[in-house]
Amino acid sequence: MPKVLISDKMDPLAAKIFRERGVQVDEITGKTKDELIAMIGEYDGLAIRSSTKVTKDVLAAAKNLKVVGRAGIGVDNVDIPSASAAGVVVMNTPFGNSITTAEHAIALMFALARDLPEADKSTQAGKWEKNRFMGVEVTSKTLGLIGAGNIGSIVADRARGLKMKVVAYDPFLTPERALEMGVEKATLDELLARADFITLHTPLTDQTRNILSAENLAKTKKGVRIINCARGGLIDEEALKAALDSGHVGGAALDVFAKEPAEASPLFGTPNFISTPHLGASTSEAQVNVAIQVAEQMADFLMSGGVTNALNMPSLSAEEAPKLKPYMALAERLGRLVGQLQGDAIQSVAIEVEGAAAELNQKPITGAVLAGLMGVYSQTVNMVNAPFLAKERGLDVREVRHDREGDYHTLVRVTVGTPNGERSVAGTLFANAEPRLVEIFGVKVEADLAGEMLYIVNEDAPGFIGRLGTTLGEASINIGTFHLGRRAAGGEAVLLLSVDQPVGPALEKLRALPGVKFVKALSF
Repeated sequence: MPKVLISDKMDPLAAKIFRERGVQVDEITGKTKDELIAMIGEYDGLAIRSSTKVTKDVLAAAKNLKVVGRAGIGVDNVDIPSASAAGVVVMNTPFGNSITTAEHAIALMFALARDLPEADKSTQAGKWEKNRFMGVEVTSKTLGLIGAGNIGSIVADRARGLKMKVVAYDPFLTPERALEMGVEKATLDELLARADFITLHTPLTDQTRNILSAENLAKTKKGVRIINCARGGLIDEEALKAALDSGHVGGAALDVFAKEPAEASPLFGTPNFISTPHLGASTSEAQVNVAIQVAEQMADFLMSGGVTNALNMPSLSAEEAPKLKPYMALAERLGRLVGQLQGDAIQSVAIEVEGAAAELNQKPITGAVLAGLMGVYSQTVNMVNAPFLAKERGLDVREVRHDREGDYHTLVRVTVGTPNGERSVAGTLFANAEPRLVEIFGVKVEADLAGEMLYIVNEDAPGFIGRLGTTLGEASINIGTFHLGRRAAGGEAVLLLSVDQPVGPALEKLRALPGVKFVKALSF
């Protein structure tokens, strides 16, 4: 009988479900890291919320551990690379608390609009300051939505019910999906200039960190009110305080902070600022939902091998896994490649398979492409939920199976539709196991996709490669592999280089080289 440890406080239904499914379960909460390390070795599964930190040391001691289940969406407290290296599946429950978080954002918007916390404090102090608390209506106001995924779409629906106009900024939002949601698609600058209220519903990535920076806060309408129930780090808190102090920002409500627990913050004590202690998912319904979901997912995995909402493993049967594993590695890298090069402009995705690949289950291949593509923007996307997230954002995803013989015994092609036309990348497997890129945007090139890389488009002219090598050498950047392709002699050439360290500031020097048309740092 598999054995699971529930190490954080969780609804009792979780333990009940484990036992009903034939899984032995212990509920032992509040343990220190050393105490957890001492006991974890006897368990096959670990069910957690946000308190337990599943570190490399904990995983090293977990000799029998097969699965970690996070009751909730965030997995910041799990060392996923170490878990993957140890063969431990990491699952989450990405949709269990969406409604609850969306409702909290709406509640904070009302609190800001009518200054409810200060009015309550004043009234209970016996002051009765009616003239002091002059609020604003939300009706007919413009709500700026940064992030139009699952939670953002629920907020938009509620806001439209309040007769608000909703404009949304999201790299994945298509015009068709915007029409379906009843929102207006906008650029970030357009949203900042027009919104009376701004609410954030995007994950924290390199692209979204400090998306409301001092520069972007200065672009907002004077008196704007800002709500963040997504992730700390999306807003520059020092810049927000300055904007509140100056009166440019009329109010702000944060449920999340860059550092949590937020025992201190530059925003604390600032007029027109409201804070809550990360309560977005804190309703009885949400707690029950995520507890039930994590128990069901973990029990299915431990008892039958079923995988749902895994962050580091595709949804596969035991029979399919050995054949599909190298194809999914290839597909994920192709998706990540095209996502890094064309992500903001992608409106549609077509996944084509031919040769040996056409004889396999295409769904995991498609899931791997989408996980790679969307993984550029979100660390919580996986091969299971990526197709649903793509559909939710209105991406047109097509699967094409070719019953024909081509130049390669097996081929996977990813074609994305953009406002500037279609762009395509393709790859194959060498020796049926090694993923290899064979075409990028119409140029034949044979390359591995791994580690830190550079993609360069340049004029095919003598001396360019020498200048490139010199520039990288002066920046102490070593070239690992070098792959070259071109459309025609003297025309446009494509370079794919693997490098031993991130390029960093040297990227601008490369862009300044004579003959360079485009440079992009890639990471796999």
